[in-house]
Amino acid sequence: MRGILQARLPGRAKALNELCTMNPAAPWRVVLDTNLVLSALVFQQGRLSSLRALWQAKRFTSILSRETAVELIRALAYPKFRLTAAEQQELLADYLPHCKVVTIIAPPSVPYCRDPADNKFLQLVVAGKADWLVTGDKDLLVMPDTFVCRIITAEAFLAQISNRPSDKQPRAN
Repeated sequence: MRGILQARLPGRAKALNELCTMNPAAPWRVVLDTNLVLSALVFQQGRLSSLRALWQAKRFTSILSRETAVELIRALAYPKFRLTAAEQQELLADYLPHCKVVTIIAPPSVPYCRDPADNKFLQLVVAGKADWLVTGDKDLLVMPDTFVCRIITAEAFLAQISNRPSDKQPRAN
């Protein structure tokens, strides 16, 4: 498998070796963009409600930084959501305990992105050693395949994780 991946993504041998040697039973480290987290939290019967169920079941670990957390807190307060301060706190309490916070002291260098506001997600991927960046943002989705992790839509991520055995299932001895 390692040879196939290296042939498809030349020059990424170190990242590929880490990917190929990571513990397959360990939850994936995932950066979710703010809009996806909002959709999963605010629209509990929406198309992304399964993301919420998956992070609650610890099927993946969402990683976030101070910058991405601040953006989420700010977005939850948008008038269009009509959430009280208590409701905002309740939604944050349903997400933040399932997250791993990554402190970014010196932002790592990242490839060019058409929207500089998205750099915080790319920097978090690098600093947090994420396995996936899950987004609906076209500026991120068009990033080259040579980035340190796969950048995919929520639908593609849900398909990937549904094919991955749950660590809650009994293991054959």
